[in-house]
Amino acid sequence: MRIRLVTALSLVCIAGFVMPGAAFAQNAAGSESGRVVKYRGTTENVKYVYGTMPAVEHLHPGDILETNTLDAFGDVIQKPGDTLSMTKGDNPLTGPFYIDGAEPGDTIAIKILSLEVNSNQGAGGFAPGFGALNSTDYTPMLNPAIPERLYFYPIDHTSHTGSFHAQDSKFTVSIPLHEFLGCIGVAPAGGEARSSVVPAEFGGNMDSSEVSVGNILYLPVNVAGALLFMGDGHAAMGDGEVSGSAIEVPLNVRMQVSVIKHKATKWPRFENENEIMAAGIYRPLDDCLRIAFTELVKWMHDDYGLSELDSYELLSKVATIHLPEMVDPNYVVIAKINKKFLPPKKQ
Repeated sequence: MRIRLVTALSLVCIAGFVMPGAAFAQNAAGSESGRVVKYRGTTENVKYVYGTMPAVEHLHPGDILETNTLDAFGDVIQKPGDTLSMTKGDNPLTGPFYIDGAEPGDTIAIKILSLEVNSNQGAGGFAPGFGALNSTDYTPMLNPAIPERLYFYPIDHTSHTGSFHAQDSKFTVSIPLHEFLGCIGVAPAGGEARSSVVPAEFGGNMDSSEVSVGNILYLPVNVAGALLFMGDGHAAMGDGEVSGSAIEVPLNVRMQVSVIKHKATKWPRFENENEIMAAGIYRPLDDCLRIAFTELVKWMHDDYGLSELDSYELLSKVATIHLPEMVDPNYVVIAKINKKFLPPKKQ
């Protein structure tokens, strides 16, 4: 989410890339399966950039991390009359967490075990200078900007829904919840520090609902220890995140981390029992899509043995695309293929 523009699952193994089921921890370098590390994020210790900085905790491969995230507004937007001027910044991040044994050229695997909304309401809305239907620094217009407006979404934990309440009429509707982390990423390469609103090859503000229970996320390691950050909890979000926000909530997070040694990946990837998925993160949208599909073709070739041209043709017939968001400094496309269309993985 970026409201203001600032100028336990058993998986099919992918050869050399995924840690299926119990093997997730066993195959990790230096695995100490079963250790639980707890850390609490607060308004005093969150960060607003992905970068190289002192770690808040060290994790061994195979460890389970139990932590929390603040919402995209830093948990300060609570009632009608509150404004975005009250926030310290966008998308406060919990972390970073140093993953022992992770070195540049490796990949970290993050298995999402549970995500729970830690609030009885969520918030959302829009503001000048941001959103798919608003004038921005990228697409300037002469017409007036859409004004700031915030919405509150009561959470019903029993029915697992949030309630939308229109402000210009009496209309209300329930929205099924699908919790995910809008922000999760590692320190970028080259000593860069990137804003918490930016998605890129290191992950970041992908606003991808694939960062949810039942999926494994793969991220490149750019610096020693990877330095993993997370935040921007979402209770639900529509494709595109067109106004610039989801149902923004704080989350309780439980995940398991692992290190895949000497296996590099350039862009974030996801996997579950049924699909492999590759992310493309860039502007314009067509280049974003090209990155996603090029990465998926490479994955199919390297781990399933299909030639690149055969993979290209097959994807043209059976692939699916998810457009998580097109409002951040970079857009995000997730290209997917169901494993039922693939040959057995290479051994």
